[in-house]
Amino acid sequence: MDWRTAKAGQVLRALQKSGWYIKRQRGSHRILGKAGYVDYVFAFHEREEIGPRMLSRIAKHTGLLPDDF
Repeated sequence: MDWRTAKAGQVLRALQKSGWYIKRQRGSHRILGKAGYVDYVFAFHEREEIGPRMLSRIAKHTGLLPDDF
């Protein structure tokens, strides 16, 4: 898949659109939950830039696709 860089806020919004929700938060660490998936820790600040490699790792655990942005 062809991943590009994205701001953490944009990635979080895409995850929430696809059914993920914030179970709890402490600072920049958000525990996300979704039925059928293991909880995922999203630990990025809003304006932080996330590169293609990390986006690929996030997608592996959450089912996120490049088209979700």
